[in-house]
Amino acid sequence: MDKQLQMYKKIFVLPQYLQHLNGRMRSEFKELKRLDELLNIVDKGLLDTYFQPILQLQSGLTIGHEALNRPPVTPQFPTTEQFYEFAGRTEQMFRFEKYCRRMSLTRYVERLPKSATGEDKLIFINVHPGVLDDSRHKSGETLELLRELGVSPSRVVFELTERQAVHDYVSFERVLSHYREQGFRIAVDDAGSGYNSLKTLVYLKPEFIKLDKSLIRGIGGNSEQQELLELIKEYAARAATKVIAEGIETVEELSFLQKAGIDYGQGYALGRPIFRPQDGSIKQSGMN
Repeated sequence: MDKQLQMYKKIFVLPQYLQHLNGRMRSEFKELKRLDELLNIVDKGLLDTYFQPILQLQSGLTIGHEALNRPPVTPQFPTTEQFYEFAGRTEQMFRFEKYCRRMSLTRYVERLPKSATGEDKLIFINVHPGVLDDSRHKSGETLELLRELGVSPSRVVFELTERQAVHDYVSFERVLSHYREQGFRIAVDDAGSGYNSLKTLVYLKPEFIKLDKSLIRGIGGNSEQQELLELIKEYAARAATKVIAEGIETVEELSFLQKAGIDYGQGYALGRPIFRPQDGSIKQSGMN
C-alpha cells in the first residue's frame, strides 16, 4: 500500500516538477538573451545620447544639461525602463556604467556648439551608486578623461537615483567626499518618490535635489504634493542645496513652481532631450 501511495505521488508530482523545470529553463534562456543583447549594445555603441536642458526658473537661463542614454527598441528590451532595470541587476553594471560615462562626456563635448565651448554649464551624468564604490573602479579615471576633453570636474554632476538603494550610508558618504575633493558635485534624483528620501538627503548632503516628476505632476491642484514640496524646499534652504523640479510639462506646473520659489526646472515645457546640447527656453513655450 505504501509503495502504491509513493508511486501515485510520483505520478502526480512529476508533471508539476517538469512544468516548474520548463518554466525555469525558459526564464534563464530569456535572461541569457537579454544579457547577450545588453553586451551587443555596449560593444557596438548602439546607445543614443540626448541632452535635456536644466533652467533657472526665475531668469530662464540654462545652467546645464542632463545626458540621457537611450537603447534601441528590441524584442528583449521594448522600453528604456526595462533595459535599465535589467542592466542594474547584472554583473555587467560596472562595465556598462563606465561605457555610459565616457560616452556621455565625450558626446557632450563633441556636440557642443562652438560658441558654447567656453561656457561653464553643468553636465549631469546618471550614476549607479554601487559603481562609485566598486573595487574595480580606478581612482582618477574620470579625471583623466576630463583632462583629455578639456572639461573641469566642477562642471560634472553625478546624479544618483534613489531607486538604486544605498545600503551603507557612512561608507558611501566617504566615497562621495573623495569625489567632491576632486571637484565633482552630487545630485540625488527621484527625491519625493518614496525611496528612503529623507535618509538619502541627510547622509549624502547633495549639492542638488532633483524632485521626482510624480511630485510635480498636477501639483497646482494637490495640497499633499504642495506640502511635501515645501518640506523639501525648507530642508534645501537650511542645507544650502539647490532644488531642481523634473518633469515640468504644463504652464500651470511651471507657474506654480516659479511662485513657490523653486530654483531650477527640467521638462518638456522648458526643452526636450535633443541630439546637441542647446539652451532651453521658457518663452518658446508661451510662458512668462
